[in-house]
Amino acid sequence: MVPNQSTTRRRLLGSGAAVSAAVIAGCIGGGGGGNGEQFHFTQEQSREEQFDPVVSNDAYSFQIIQHVFDGLYEFDEGLELQPNLATGEPTVERDGTRYIFEIEEAAEFHNGDDVTASDVAHSFTAPVEEETENASEYNMIESTEVIDDYQLQVDLGEDPYGPFELQTMGVTVVPESVRTEDREAFNRDPIGSGPFTFAGLQENEYVEIERWDDYWDDLEPNLEQVRFVAHDDEAGRVSDIRAENTDAIAGIPNDDWDVLENEGGVTLHSAESPTFMYMAFNCNEGPTTNPEVRRAIAHSFSMQDFIESNAANVTSPMYSPIPPVVNEVWEFPQDEYQEMLPSYDPDQAQSLLDEHAPDGFTPTIITPEGIRAQLAERIATRLDEIGYGADVQVLDFATLVDTYTSGSADDYQMYLLGWTGGPDPDFYLYSLFHESQAGTNQGHYYGGSDGFHQAIADGRNSADQQERYDLYEPVIREIVNQLPALPAFTQDNTMASRDYVQDLQAHPEVTRNPDLIADHTNVSME
Repeated sequence: MVPNQSTTRRRLLGSGAAVSAAVIAGCIGGGGGGNGEQFHFTQEQSREEQFDPVVSNDAYSFQIIQHVFDGLYEFDEGLELQPNLATGEPTVERDGTRYIFEIEEAAEFHNGDDVTASDVAHSFTAPVEEETENASEYNMIESTEVIDDYQLQVDLGEDPYGPFELQTMGVTVVPESVRTEDREAFNRDPIGSGPFTFAGLQENEYVEIERWDDYWDDLEPNLEQVRFVAHDDEAGRVSDIRAENTDAIAGIPNDDWDVLENEGGVTLHSAESPTFMYMAFNCNEGPTTNPEVRRAIAHSFSMQDFIESNAANVTSPMYSPIPPVVNEVWEFPQDEYQEMLPSYDPDQAQSLLDEHAPDGFTPTIITPEGIRAQLAERIATRLDEIGYGADVQVLDFATLVDTYTSGSADDYQMYLLGWTGGPDPDFYLYSLFHESQAGTNQGHYYGGSDGFHQAIADGRNSADQQERYDLYEPVIREIVNQLPALPAFTQDNTMASRDYVQDLQAHPEVTRNPDLIADHTNVSME
């Protein structure tokens, strides 16, 4: 398999970019009140304003894309792929390396063209052929063959690709002829086959979508029109929902959870997400190449106490690199991992550092702003209490990405980041721990035991879930024991809405929020 060559915004979780006061004023005011015509949704981070699914690599643009386009399969509320444009499960041949898909004959794009197997084939292959940031999600595909208008064959080559059935099959389908005629125009005014059409874009201010009354599927949205605005400022989002300047917001700050919970006319929504927040150690250079130093730092503070005091309303603790919502499918022994992690023991931390760290050891911790910066400061405080300390550097996201991949002890000894994927261990183990990803998606450069990296690679080249479990479990156990990265917490996807908004539910996958229309929900305003 070709390794992932890019750090993706849909997976790597940063702190978001600031927007100007003028933009905030222009895009937030008014619009609430439940008039039943236009639903105003305030996103928690700014968009890249890329609306071609082949190109877009931004969770917040994808929150709009997922209403305008249909997937061949789509995630339900339990993070399981369900057929959408596909008529059912694919036919699997050649020991898991060939998939034959049947396409719904009734499906149409917004311009009236049929959705065909050729469109699906293009959606699978274009990210790689055009070398987009999404290429690594599809580069395991060796070839596609259009059998007829509604049958497509996809071949993966000699080896299976483990996550294919859990994630890759969920490709978002674009109309090949329209898209390739003018890709830039398509990116700004896309045509999909979803329940909403793209209605308008005021760049860096708002995007509007409208209900498509001729939607090919049985689903019929209650909402006529939706306006998406972005508001990076947490306090501003909270003020807007309290003042009814918007109908719903995403991203509830931990400290404001109780405020909104007790606010009349406001309803809170939450879903545990497949995110992995972590502190990684520099295993390439410097004192943190020693696992005893890593273990000492983990002993120096209480992750549980930090979560309870800083993030209990919007996070859940993690004990391995596999998020709990993913672990529900795979059933790795989380209780055992929890027992293996170093507990809060400042005396043991000091003893280990005295023995294994250099005199005056003051590690540099680099972090984005927000809760991870708070965690870095907590660690620095606890290290200071036992005679060491840490230099916390809060970096903007672009600088952080350029820095943490260097592997240089002059740049950092620890870094804090987050990752989001899907319901497959590969998205966490390969991207964040396989040696091919050193300097791209990870900066710990952990060498691992004999067979560590091979087991990760073998896991993605198997289609047998039990075999993959047997490969992955020792890898996870080694990560928990050797601590190239210390698990911190998994974030919840949170929203708040006015009480006239009916049937709004938080979805585990951030790109599926707000989940406006599906078999399990149909949002309305009454």
